[in-house]
Amino acid sequence: MSVDTPRRIVLLRHAKADWNQESDHERPLAERGRKDAPVAGRRLAETGIAFDLALCSTATRTRETWKLAVPELPQRPKTVYEERLYEASLGELIALLNETSEDVADLLVIGHNPGMHALADALAGEADGDLLARMNRSGFPTSAFAVVTFTGTWKSVEHGVGRLVDFWTPHA
Repeated sequence: MSVDTPRRIVLLRHAKADWNQESDHERPLAERGRKDAPVAGRRLAETGIAFDLALCSTATRTRETWKLAVPELPQRPKTVYEERLYEASLGELIALLNETSEDVADLLVIGHNPGMHALADALAGEADGDLLARMNRSGFPTSAFAVVTFTGTWKSVEHGVGRLVDFWTPHA
């Protein structure tokens, strides 16, 4: 794939997690999260994006979100469980994107806030309609996702490189 290759990054925040006595990394999904994750999967399928790769945080709530969402997709992408997604800063998230293989056109990242929101906001130099304002008003709730498009290599991903073309929340 070349420098002119159109690419899509979909940033999915994990579904609603339970607050229990577990460590933060081991928190499971709450009942609402178990209901919302398949809905998010169906909405992801409706985008028509055939993901080449899914990067999923190793936290229990992100793995459970992915397990419930992925059956709704027409095909299961290769999935890599990436521990660096847990508690990643914006700079660390961009560095992870920069490591993506150039064979990947469409990437799904299942992660956490504030990282997913910060990354979507940072990448979106432009946005369709009022999507950026809507995303920033909503605060990127659980099970929400943003779709950012850009043209170029993964190594060229940086602030303002993309266009926010979709933002969805389960309880809008």
